[in-house]
Amino acid sequence: MNKQERINQSQAFLKSNGIEEGAIGIILGTGLGDLVDHVSIEKEIPYTAIPHFPKPTMEFQKGRLLYGHLENKKVLIFEGRFHAYEGLSYFEITYPVRLMHALGVQQLIISNAAGAINLTFQKGEVMLIEDHINLQAGSPLAEKGIETLGQRFVDMSSPYSERLMQAAKESARKHDFPLHKGVYAAVTGPQLETKAEYRYLKTIGADAVGMSTVPEVIVANQLELKCIAFSVLTDVCNPDNLAPINIEDIMASAKKAEQSLITIVKDLLKTNH
Repeated sequence: MNKQERINQSQAFLKSNGIEEGAIGIILGTGLGDLVDHVSIEKEIPYTAIPHFPKPTMEFQKGRLLYGHLENKKVLIFEGRFHAYEGLSYFEITYPVRLMHALGVQQLIISNAAGAINLTFQKGEVMLIEDHINLQAGSPLAEKGIETLGQRFVDMSSPYSERLMQAAKESARKHDFPLHKGVYAAVTGPQLETKAEYRYLKTIGADAVGMSTVPEVIVANQLELKCIAFSVLTDVCNPDNLAPINIEDIMASAKKAEQSLITIVKDLLKTNH
């Protein structure tokens, strides 16, 4: 079965379960589940029930698709994502984006947890991703047969929607909380970076580092979806004062930043026409 046939079967399954076309797509990363509490949920489908969908392995993510309404807009939320370090192909990693496109999604909101390289940022804050650096040594457009799903040579001169980014900045100003702007570096992981690697990332212009998002954004651009992405800053990566990883502290920082991000997402939906 080819890639398009798998997408078609997944789409048909979701449509038969009441998922309507034309929702706004949202991909939630680690520690960002509280947005769900604001959604009027009509359908909840575990990833494991969707034909051809990758099997989730992440400990801190739910692995379910939610369909409902938020701020009077239809939303299709993928709670939990896939990463290169899970041993998946890039087609599998970006399968949710392709499936959203098949279901008529035209706008995509993405969130992730990331470490701050820019030392003027603090953990518990949010960074709007204005650009990115792909350090994952691969691309979702470099797989066999991918040209059947869209243009292979995709322009990435402006991967994030200027209109959506402007609306996010206005939301932060209105509510008077910090929204940093910066460059997100995507690495493969799952190990965290060494001191030398953090220095390298700073040198090449990264403001935050994580292990996701960029493959999804590349595919969103291939499919001509308007997208916006945010990093919840869960730790500060100072190579001159680098503390060992503390998962509990990371999750607490994500929870702190999440409230600001929820406000921005709700404002984006309110102003979306």
